[in-house]
Amino acid sequence: MISLKRFWKSFIHAVRGIVRIAEEEQSFRLQMLAAAMVFGLMIVMPTLQIWERVTLTLMVGAVLVLEIVNSILERLADAVEPRVSPMVKEIKDMMAGAVLLTAIASVFVGYLIFWPHMAPTLIRLWNIVVL
Repeated sequence: MISLKRFWKSFIHAVRGIVRIAEEEQSFRLQMLAAAMVFGLMIVMPTLQIWERVTLTLMVGAVLVLEIVNSILERLADAVEPRVSPMVKEIKDMMAGAVLLTAIASVFVGYLIFWPHMAPTLIRLWNIVVL
């Protein structure tokens, strides 16, 4: 049987964890801002197909989740080896690299999806301003 009380407690703990990361990690806050911009564009672009919306949502989720995992692993590495050791530095650099690659891929996917929908509007605006 599912306990709504236990589910609610788990939900509160999860939200508390997300808030904590948002308070402490600047990169997570920047990624949340980028996510808000992507979702804003998704709202104002009715021509986006469902697969495009799903893909954008998955890419945003991947970057945010990977950043959370990165933060967790950084804290674990610091707890195991408090002083900066070469191995801890390598682990942190590798995780940061994984987040960076995912973010770059997300930007590329966003460009591929948004540009065909934005180009006609931008061209029309350019012609109005220039002509």
